[in-house]
Amino acid sequence: MEPTIPSPKDAIAHLANSSEPLLNTRLTELTGLAQAELELLKSSWATIETERRRQIVSRLVELAEDDIELNFDSIFKYCLKDRDDEIRTLAIEGLWENEEASRIEPLISLLEKDSSEKVRAAAALALGKFAILTEHDKLRSSYKTRLQQSLLATLNDKSRSLEVRRRALEAASPLSLPEVKQAITEAYLGSDAKLKISSVYAMGKSCDSAWLPALLKELTSPDAEIRYEAAGALGELEEETAVPGLTKMATDPDVDVRMAAIQALGKIGTTQARACLKACLESNNEAVRETAELALKELETREDPLHFKL
Repeated sequence: MEPTIPSPKDAIAHLANSSEPLLNTRLTELTGLAQAELELLKSSWATIETERRRQIVSRLVELAEDDIELNFDSIFKYCLKDRDDEIRTLAIEGLWENEEASRIEPLISLLEKDSSEKVRAAAALALGKFAILTEHDKLRSSYKTRLQQSLLATLNDKSRSLEVRRRALEAASPLSLPEVKQAITEAYLGSDAKLKISSVYAMGKSCDSAWLPALLKELTSPDAEIRYEAAGALGELEEETAVPGLTKMATDPDVDVRMAAIQALGKIGTTQARACLKACLESNNEAVRETAELALKELETREDPLHFKL
């Protein structure tokens, strides 16, 4: 007898059988579903218990992250309308690499209308990727206007949760608009600590060197989260004047801050930055050593893509 050839139909039947443990070999068969196969999945999806549906989508997200050849986008798009908020959030995460402009309106709808704060925050973050694309002229200017309207309206709506509002600010930050710069300024100077943290992150994503003085100041903030975001933002700006301050941060008492400073130094370069990264290779902290090694490799690769050595 000839061996049975696995098919998406068999994989879909496997999903619906809750008595069987989920198998990655079956899940990978769901890549690139044809429309008829997707309709078959839809017809059985509602009959699958919530916890198993969560496990399925979570596993698909992991598989897609590990193998770029796998594509479950049609499933993730369908799951954006799932009745479970955890599944909707996972579906947004699963579509992270998808840059189709057709995703913008569904994400805006989730941001503005979804009943779950977690889903709205995830949608806001996902819209940030499209804000970057509009700034690089990879999408029509009308999308920039639409993103601006939705994200700023969310940010300024005090009835929205703080988590959703701060994620909207972070997402809007790449948009080179005076309204966005004003929103970052107000968040930075305001009294809310979480919004201030998001404003520092937004300064880096704005790619505007006008924020440099504020970011250099925040390198010595008593708040470790602020220091962390300031280091990351300076790395985004790739400002050489930040190297001395970042070098000092490479010995910060908070290990996450140290790693953020190391990553920023790797993006900026300069002789001093390289010397600091090499010194970090001798750290007693394994995570710090690994971060420094990776930063050096990336720095060397950018300078000479055909040759690398420490």
